[in-house]
Amino acid sequence: MDRMITVNVELGERAYPIHIGADLIGQTALFAPHIAGNSITVVTNTTVDPLYGDKLRAALAPLGKQVSTVVLPDGEAYKNLETLNLIFDALLGARADRKTTLIALGGGVIGDMTGFAAACYMRGVPFIQVPTTLLSQVDSSVGGKTGINHPLGKNMIGAFYQPQAVIADIGALRTLPARELAAGVAEVIKTGAIADAGFFSWIEANIEALNRCEPAALAEAVRRSCEIKASVVAQDEREGGLRAILNFGHTFGHAIEAGLGYGEWLHGEAVGCGMVMAADLSVRMGYLDEAARKRLVDVIVAAHLPTRAPALGDSRYVELMRVDKKAEAGAIKFILLKRFGETLITQAPDAEVHATLAAAV
Repeated sequence: MDRMITVNVELGERAYPIHIGADLIGQTALFAPHIAGNSITVVTNTTVDPLYGDKLRAALAPLGKQVSTVVLPDGEAYKNLETLNLIFDALLGARADRKTTLIALGGGVIGDMTGFAAACYMRGVPFIQVPTTLLSQVDSSVGGKTGINHPLGKNMIGAFYQPQAVIADIGALRTLPARELAAGVAEVIKTGAIADAGFFSWIEANIEALNRCEPAALAEAVRRSCEIKASVVAQDEREGGLRAILNFGHTFGHAIEAGLGYGEWLHGEAVGCGMVMAADLSVRMGYLDEAARKRLVDVIVAAHLPTRAPALGDSRYVELMRVDKKAEAGAIKFILLKRFGETLITQAPDAEVHATLAAAV
C-alpha cells in the first residue's frame, strides 16, 4: 500500500489514532506528537527486537529522549506476573517517571503486558502500541484491554487502559510465520462474522490473498477490522454490553487455551476452533441456519485454522468456561450468531452445550 490510513477511536479526551500503512515503524513524525516526557521505554521480545528494534530506536533518536529497551521472552506462556515484574524492574531501574512513555513493540502478548504495566506503574503512564502481528493489529492493540493470564483463567488480571496511539506497520507482517498469520486471520473472520456481512463476504473472496500475505488485502483487512472495533469500543469501552460481541468464539477458545496450557495453541487458533463450536451451538439453538454455519467453517478451513477441538473432557470444558469473564454467578454466557452481522448473548441448555462439545472433538 502506498498511503497511510488513519482510523480514530472516539473516546472524548482519550481519543487516539490508529495509523495503518507500510514501513511506519521508522517514521519519527508518527511518534513525536505522543511523547511528552524525556524518557521512553521500549518493551519487546526476543523474536521482534532483532527484526524491528533498531529501526524503532533509530526513529526515536531524533526526538532527543532517553531510550531504554526491555526484551522479554516470547510467547503466551510468559504472559504472567513474573514477566510483568521484569517490566517494573526495568522501569524502576531506569528511574522512569510519570511522563515516561512505554512503547509496546510486538504482538498481543507484548501489547497486553505493556499496557497493563503502563496502567499500573505510578498509577498510570502513557504508552503507544506498535503491533507487529496481524492478530494484534486487527484486535488486541485496539480498545484498551490490557492484562496477564493466571493459571485459573486467561486475561483475568488486567485493566482497561487506552494507548496514546496505535501504529500498525503492514510491512512487519512480511516476517510473520504462516501459523501466526493464520491466527490473525481468525480475528478478521470473527470481526466480519459478528458485525458486517459485506466484510465477511469480502473475506471469503480474498482469503487466499490474505494467506499469501498480499499487502493490499492485509491493509484492507486491518482497516475494516479496526473501524469496526473502534466503533464498538466508542459505544461500550468497558464491555458493559455491546463490546462482548467481540468475544465470539472466545468462550470455547479461552477454555481450549487454558485447558491445553497457554502457548500450546495460538490465541487465534483457539478462537478459530471456538467459532466453529459457537456456530454449531447457534444452529442447535435455532438461531443460525446450516448454510451460514457451513460458510463460516469453510472460510476457517481455508485460513488453515484448526476446526477440531482438543479432547479435554466435557466437565473440564464447563469448568473452564465458568471462569470466563462473561460468566455471571457461575452461569456461562455465549456469544452466538443469528446471521452474519447479528449476534446475541445468551445462556445455553446443558444438553445443547454437551452436544456441541461432543461434535467438536
